[in-house]
Amino acid sequence: MPKVSVCIPTYNRSHYLVYALKSVLNQSFDDFELIICDDGSIDDTPEIIGNWQDSRIRYIRHPKNIGRSRNMRSGFENASGDYFIKFDDDDALTPDFLAKTVEILDSNNNVDFVCTSHWIIDGNNNRDDDATQANIIKWGKDKLSQDIIPNLMLETFANQSLQVGSTLFRRSCLETVDYMRPEADGCEDFDLLVRLAIAGFQGYFLPELLMEYRIHGGQTSLKQNLHFLSSKVFCIDSYRFPDPELEKLRLQKLASTKQDFGLRLIEKGETEKGRKLLQESMEFSGNSRRSQLGLILSYLPVNLRQFVLEIFRKLKPQDYSDRVRKVVSN
Repeated sequence: MPKVSVCIPTYNRSHYLVYALKSVLNQSFDDFELIICDDGSIDDTPEIIGNWQDSRIRYIRHPKNIGRSRNMRSGFENASGDYFIKFDDDDALTPDFLAKTVEILDSNNNVDFVCTSHWIIDGNNNRDDDATQANIIKWGKDKLSQDIIPNLMLETFANQSLQVGSTLFRRSCLETVDYMRPEADGCEDFDLLVRLAIAGFQGYFLPELLMEYRIHGGQTSLKQNLHFLSSKVFCIDSYRFPDPELEKLRLQKLASTKQDFGLRLIEKGETEKGRKLLQESMEFSGNSRRSQLGLILSYLPVNLRQFVLEIFRKLKPQDYSDRVRKVVSN
């Protein structure tokens, strides 16, 4: 049996998948299996995988698209290693990721998973130093030291400091919390880490840049955004925290996410559902300007709503992710 199972879920990204796959096969630690779970790709992914002659590669191809979370679960269900990592098909591991994270789990029986920091790369596989540092600061990784994470609920839910793709887990802890709930599809990474924290598992932070997270492409479509927000409402509504302050924050986040979801539904033209979510948000957080604007827009024709909201989005200040996203891949 291999020590580590590495899972790469993929869908129609063969141009990035090769880079991700090579990053695993080039690890300095070699006691692993690589599971590629293909969610019914219609590009040349099967042909590309077929070109690799390596006994460590296992290819699971679904005949049709079954959804992100179910595809990820299929990789996990076929894993046999004591340790497990899943990262996306457009990301990559640095050569010493497995060696350094395995060492920590091997020497600390009370640690259930090891989180690392990561590089930001663009569509051409280039590391961006400025974006990497900005990302570290944005998510509060600069405030974490190398050690067991002292308040895991705070870091996973409030600060969202940790990332599944740069984390090596004991497979046993993932089995305990039901890895990748289908209801959380689109928000499953955030959900998994929060549920591990609530269940009382122990995380360790290693502040080394041992993974590469890619920022690329255009804006997320309205359909994708609605799917994500629906999942996020489900997730936040399902949690309960023993800390009163964190529980208060949960209710605030739930109201804020309902507001975002309501605005996007109004933009799409699902007016009644959108208004209902805005009203639910306002019951907790009061009559914010954003909610009031959404209710006003809901009485305008759909094309005019979309025009106004697009103007507001363009006025929003850009950050490092917008700059990196403009790099066009070859």
